[in-house]
Amino acid sequence: MQTLAKQVLEHTARLPEGTPLIAKELLHLGNRAAVDQVLSRLVQRGTLIRAGRGIYVLPVKSRFGTRAPSAVKMVEGLANQRGEAIVSHGAAAANALGLTTQVPMRAVYLTSGPSRRLKLGAQIIELRHAPIWQLIFPGRAAGEVVRALAWLGPEKAGEAVRKLRARLTPSELKEVVSVRSRLPTWMAQEVSTLVTHD
Repeated sequence: MQTLAKQVLEHTARLPEGTPLIAKELLHLGNRAAVDQVLSRLVQRGTLIRAGRGIYVLPVKSRFGTRAPSAVKMVEGLANQRGEAIVSHGAAAANALGLTTQVPMRAVYLTSGPSRRLKLGAQIIELRHAPIWQLIFPGRAAGEVVRALAWLGPEKAGEAVRKLRARLTPSELKEVVSVRSRLPTWMAQEVSTLVTHD
């Protein structure tokens, strides 16, 4: 009969890179106390990385050695697993849209879940609870626009909207305008200028 540790590692090896491992998902292999103990031992051996309280992840092995999995893949896996909306922070969105040349130094994401920090090797991933309007349109340009404008604030939003008018497709502009009622008043006013008058 296989040891519980071996079963856990075999289960983990079948998961895509960065998929978070949570004790509750391993209860088909053994009782909770045994699973927790095995996970703890695997972390001590360096076989698993403890990313946060109750969250583990398998390191990636390559010919250059072992490294932590990609932060983006870890966050995507966590969002799928927990049913949370997790999106890029406004600073990253502004950079991706070409509204700032500042490159965020830390991995910060906005989430519908609780604020917390995860650790992947030397990298810290910060998840910040955000209002629901900042989490709209995950993975789409319209959502990035909302998050970028929220980060830029009322003082810089007007200039940003003028730049975005030339950079976004008509359908993307329409999508941004379609959520005006969910945005703060100052942002709804700026976004309203994207409405084309025929």
